[in-house]
Amino acid sequence: MGGAMALTLAALAYPGMLGLSTVSSSQSRIIAQTQWGPLTEADRDFVVKVRAAGLWEYPLGQIGLQKGSTKGVRTASEHLVDGHAALDASCRKIAPMLNITLPNVASPQQVGFVDQLKGESGKQFDTDFANILRMTHGSIFNTIAKIRSTTKNSLVRALADQANDTVLDHITVMEKTGLVDFDQTIFNQTTPPKLPSSDLTPPAPPAGQPEVVLTPPPTATSTPLDLGGLGGGTGAGLTPGPVPSAG
Repeated sequence: MGGAMALTLAALAYPGMLGLSTVSSSQSRIIAQTQWGPLTEADRDFVVKVRAAGLWEYPLGQIGLQKGSTKGVRTASEHLVDGHAALDASCRKIAPMLNITLPNVASPQQVGFVDQLKGESGKQFDTDFANILRMTHGSIFNTIAKIRSTTKNSLVRALADQANDTVLDHITVMEKTGLVDFDQTIFNQTTPPKLPSSDLTPPAPPAGQPEVVLTPPPTATSTPLDLGGLGGGTGAGLTPGPVPSAG
């Protein structure tokens, strides 16, 4: 991913950097004008962040259903699988409408969380599960609020509404496990380690790779976005926004 990219809308469809922190200096830059409103770098990055979150929290929910040793952890795991399946369906619905390329794999940092928890069991698993997920949900919760209050794109706004409800629910069920160390978790949330951008960036999918789908559970209660009231929707009318010169 190190070579210079052609300054086209297709190249802009996948962000150069993502993660729990905002790293771009031009997040408000409009990269496309769409029939649902202008699309900024921050809007695009948000859609990818929501997708990436599901790519590690959904499987971690499946692991928690098997390894969780308390009812609270198993309940939280059910909420992860249910909520992220619906959010993922919404991301996959609006991404092609906005010409956004979605990852099929979470960031290395996020994959590292899954690998760590896969190697744990019993009380250690339960405790780290609740604290890691409370920390990461708390981080993206702040991002959702900022996007919801600033985006001019109705599709992104609708996704932010759904993400707000889902993430607040997940924060709540993690806290209800009784295992969250608030002092340590909030410190980790507000003072994240300085990691290289490569650790925070979900890799772009290889050309032609089938899109990963997070299947809703049989008992799903969450539903994807209904875009019927948001205007037309084949992606027509999408045009590049102002693009600065390379350098």
